[in-house]
Amino acid sequence: MGDVEEQPLDKRKARLSFGRAAQHYDEAAVLQHEIGRRMLERLDFVRHQPGVILDIGCGTGVATEALMKRYPKAQVFALDFAMPMLARTRKRGRWLRRPRCLCADLDHLPLADQSVDLVFANAALQWSTRPAQAFADISRVLKPGGLLMFSSFGPDTLKELRAAWSEVDGRPHVHNFIDMHDYGDTLMAAGLADPVMDVERMTLTYTDAMRLMREVKIIGAGNADVSRSRGLLSRQRLVEVCAAYEQFRDADGRLPLTYEVVHGHAWGAVQRKVDGETRVSVDVLRAGR
Repeated sequence: MGDVEEQPLDKRKARLSFGRAAQHYDEAAVLQHEIGRRMLERLDFVRHQPGVILDIGCGTGVATEALMKRYPKAQVFALDFAMPMLARTRKRGRWLRRPRCLCADLDHLPLADQSVDLVFANAALQWSTRPAQAFADISRVLKPGGLLMFSSFGPDTLKELRAAWSEVDGRPHVHNFIDMHDYGDTLMAAGLADPVMDVERMTLTYTDAMRLMREVKIIGAGNADVSRSRGLLSRQRLVEVCAAYEQFRDADGRLPLTYEVVHGHAWGAVQRKVDGETRVSVDVLRAGR
């Protein structure tokens, strides 16, 4: 238990997609920004004053700027693998206090061991090709007693789109998302302490399937499976998938698109020597403990 399988993702394709999406990302990423806002609210219940923060998958820097305002004395690093996203993040904050931007892959964090007090990752870790290693690397960079807070997406995400495409062809058209329980096991296997997981379902609705798929593409979340079809989709194929999607139209005449949002947090382990033995525990930093 604990080792999530490697994900067959084309990182180059995903990076290019997010790069192209940067200019209009904030207009379409309503759900991602709402998830980030809810994650920030969860920090209200944590007694933790980080000196160094890492925002993984920062995108255009909306959450990065909110973290800078919440923790005005902290040094904030913003990491993304798409340079056009970082170009927008770099403008966040004030002239004398900007985030330090890192163009890097979340599977290979370019930070020293035990150097970060808070790792914040909103809707980013589903783009890891090696989730077990990604969490192990997060555990490595977290200081003892540091906090990881993240969100990702579970298997029911885009289930309607997956079902519609399955009626058209047998190729993968939707990301392979990881189950909440597997995330929890992976956190423990990475050596992170006291993991807490929960899930919520959020649904966006659209007037037509073509607009729905266009918006998924605008936010850079198009299909990046390595076994995807590499050619352009024919108009006939798009017409067929739009027709298949009609089975989900609700009583209000809208087409739903489901997101299974996985939330998780855990703590950097603290090593203490007791009677000559090294034992692992965690600092009690949360309210009410």
